[in-house]
Amino acid sequence: METQPNNPLHGIKLQQIVEDLVAHYGWEYMGHQINIRCFTHDPSVKSSLKFLRRTPWARTKVENMYLNMLKKRR
Repeated sequence: METQPNNPLHGIKLQQIVEDLVAHYGWEYMGHQINIRCFTHDPSVKSSLKFLRRTPWARTKVENMYLNMLKKRR
């Protein structure tokens, strides 16, 4: 199996990314930063995962938010 030492997202599931972001920032902040309905109207991990798996541009924004959160933690 090929390793990706320079990819911090390698091996991390989308569900874990969303749960970590919610725990760190909360739904309100996430909805303010990335204006998508699954974050602003009755948010849940399940609805967010469904939307993000179907919408590449939104998933990219969430992954970038996660990477920025990781940089700030260090």
